[in-house]
Amino acid sequence: MTIPAGLRRTVLRVRRDTGFLAAGVLPHLGLVPVWAWAAATTARTGNWLLTVSLSAALAVIGTPVLTAVQRARYRLFIGVDVPRLTPTAPEPWTWASTARRLAATRPWRTIGYHLLLGPLLALLELLVLAVAVACPAGVIAYAWAWALPTGIRQDWFGYVTQLPAYTAAGLLLLCALPWTARAVAGAEARLALGMLGPSRAQRLQERVDQLAVSRSDLIAAVDAERRRIERDLHDGTQQRLVSLAVNLGLALATRPDLPGDAREVIARAHLEAKEAIAELNDLVRGLHPAVLEDRGLDAALSGLAARTSLPVRLRVDLEERVAPSVESVAYFVISEALTNATKHADAMRAEVLVRRVGEVLRVRVTDDGLGGADAAAGTGLTGLARRVGSLDGTFHVSSPVGGPTTITAELPCAR
Repeated sequence: MTIPAGLRRTVLRVRRDTGFLAAGVLPHLGLVPVWAWAAATTARTGNWLLTVSLSAALAVIGTPVLTAVQRARYRLFIGVDVPRLTPTAPEPWTWASTARRLAATRPWRTIGYHLLLGPLLALLELLVLAVAVACPAGVIAYAWAWALPTGIRQDWFGYVTQLPAYTAAGLLLLCALPWTARAVAGAEARLALGMLGPSRAQRLQERVDQLAVSRSDLIAAVDAERRRIERDLHDGTQQRLVSLAVNLGLALATRPDLPGDAREVIARAHLEAKEAIAELNDLVRGLHPAVLEDRGLDAALSGLAARTSLPVRLRVDLEERVAPSVESVAYFVISEALTNATKHADAMRAEVLVRRVGEVLRVRVTDDGLGGADAAAGTGLTGLARRVGSLDGTFHVSSPVGGPTTITAELPCAR
């Protein structure tokens, strides 16, 4: 006989949920002896202060053990992971630090869960377990009733009225048991997550911290990949192009007997190879110049200003190097700003200022070009704004028609 898949899943789920509820009865009653003893001792002796103090101490001591048991029960039976409360960083004792620690751990919620809600949940669990026991008893009422002697069967149940009622009630309870057990288990899980786990604000803060770490790791990985590409281009493709240009130059210099058409083709190829080398140099420097990694932002910007076709007044005020990701973004912003000033703004001169103000690296690029640049128009300035925003920085463009254009970026640089 083959059991249908749906029925088999229902039976397994009922077994899991009822086992979960049965395992919760004793832990939920764990603090009942404490307050029962406290009530009895207070009624007998009248010394409520000592009794309350001792019972509170026992509750505080027993609560972590009961919480650990409940976490294991939720995880093993129904696969719900109740997160632990993240402890605060150790700090000197003050009233404020104590209040922050209590707000983070919320001991009153945990004690209230075990002391007040525990007995109520245990009673609810016992009711569901009683229903689970009564279901098969009602369904097989005819079987065990007919096993009794005739006189007892007639006196207790009768033949017609009571036994069918027992069977119908058993069938109804059996049909309702899967949904009842599941609903009670789900309600307990929600209560445990709300009272034994971190609050919504704490979960959001932890998620924000995780996303911040993930983003930092992603930025570091992108920078590392950019440096790898720069090294591969510099050590591989660029060297091959240089070798090709040298060989073509040697062919022109050492073979004067070549036909005119051949010399023209070789000369054109030599010129294109040199132009490709120049373009590749610009590409490599745009990706991640080696001098930026080796000597820092000041040296890299000095080389950039020297290569720019318009006069650049450069001022870098840094006492120490900042994070590599911050250096990379600052160099990229300045490089793109100078490129835009040269190609699109028809500027005659530019000024670059880089300095650290507290925990912020401030970058400002000013040119005397035509102006009219708009960061919201979908131009290259949008990419600069996104690149700065990846580090939680701010980006601002002031470019009235007729100039001047000022690009300002502020990058957090706290290590």
